[in-house]
Amino acid sequence: MNKEYLVYKLSDEVKESCKIPLEAFAKYGVKRGLRNEDGSGVLVGLTNIGNVIGYERADDGTLQPCPGRLYYRGYELDDLVSPLLKEKRFGFEEIAYLLLSGKLPDKEELSAFSELLNDNMALDHRTIVHIIDIEGSNIMNILSRCVLEMYTLDPNPDDISRDNLMRQSIELIAKFPTIIAYAYNVYRHSVLGRSLHISLPRPGMGIAENFLYMLKHDNFTNLDARMLDLLLIIQAEHGGGNNSTFTVRVTSSTRTDTYSSIAAGIGSLKGPLHGGANIKCINMFHHLKENIKDWTNIDELDTYLNRMLNKEAYDKTGLIYGIGHAVYTMSDPRAVELKRLAGELAKEKGREEEYNFLKLIEQEGIKCVTAFRKTNKPICANLDFYSGFIYEMLGLPQEIYTPIFAMARIVGWTAHRIEELNFEGRRIIRPAYKNILDAKKYVTLDER
Repeated sequence: MNKEYLVYKLSDEVKESCKIPLEAFAKYGVKRGLRNEDGSGVLVGLTNIGNVIGYERADDGTLQPCPGRLYYRGYELDDLVSPLLKEKRFGFEEIAYLLLSGKLPDKEELSAFSELLNDNMALDHRTIVHIIDIEGSNIMNILSRCVLEMYTLDPNPDDISRDNLMRQSIELIAKFPTIIAYAYNVYRHSVLGRSLHISLPRPGMGIAENFLYMLKHDNFTNLDARMLDLLLIIQAEHGGGNNSTFTVRVTSSTRTDTYSSIAAGIGSLKGPLHGGANIKCINMFHHLKENIKDWTNIDELDTYLNRMLNKEAYDKTGLIYGIGHAVYTMSDPRAVELKRLAGELAKEKGREEEYNFLKLIEQEGIKCVTAFRKTNKPICANLDFYSGFIYEMLGLPQEIYTPIFAMARIVGWTAHRIEELNFEGRRIIRPAYKNILDAKKYVTLDER
């Protein structure tokens, strides 16, 4: 038999062997995607870190939509973000301290923690050479490989004591920006034919400033850095149930090493239904800018959005990217914050017309999706709707949109890993799958 044909034959056979009828899930009481019938998530764990609220449960057990709220260690997100905007200061290091420890730092603790992160930003020479050698176009894959390589450089990689876990967490948080910046610079050199710059992190600069410096040297403003800082804060944590954090917790429950667990989280975040969705949103926005002649004409926009929903326009998936969320109903607090940030940045960058058009797409997208689905359930814009536009205004390339998400979320991942390995009554996470295939009688090779 032709070997190439065999691949296609196997693939065709899988078409049948992978069939699981939709009605079987209800028959056996299986929660598809770990979701209940009302859309709420199946409760699989407890945490003290993040709290995601998109609905309230009434006395009769039904879900009632409510404005979305997100808490970091008991503090509502807006209560953490608004003071930073008002005081025009950086805050990612402060929030990282909060998520890792459970408490807000005082000035002395914050200063020491910021210095510790800065001290750990530089990469080992072997890692730098490795990044240059890879020359890959997918920064998430390079990030994952570098994280796994950190295992070989760690003098005590398998130790899961609290002290060692905290040390590893701080090093990962500090090194993610450097790995991502260097990986993009190498990509820019090898693929785009630009000059190769490897800039060392600067002392006295925080994560956001240093990241922009390593990418763009001094070609950024204080507002650029503060907006990126806030963007990192808003994406740093989202409870234990999001796919990548749950992946980290599942793998951590086996007591595997930190680097293997975090690499698994990176692989999860890379998916277009998770961290990769921001690129989908910004590309859709560019398409609409080109195809809608009058950016203020609601009728023209609605007509096109409905064509998209009917799989007649754009990528014909039937989706309006950035509209809708698995948990949030009336609003996504992260999108609310990012909408505010996008407005501030648009004023400085002279892109207010585009910003107003994006707001109109949000407004009409929600209206069109609600009507198309014939549902009374509130629908809102999600995190990804505005994040891509902010990245673009900061002059950041699409290749690093999702890696920046990872740069933020590494804080949440490490906090959840530490918790998973230190609470009482912990067990390996091991859910069950129901086999619905009848037993078969073995047939010898000669008789097949």
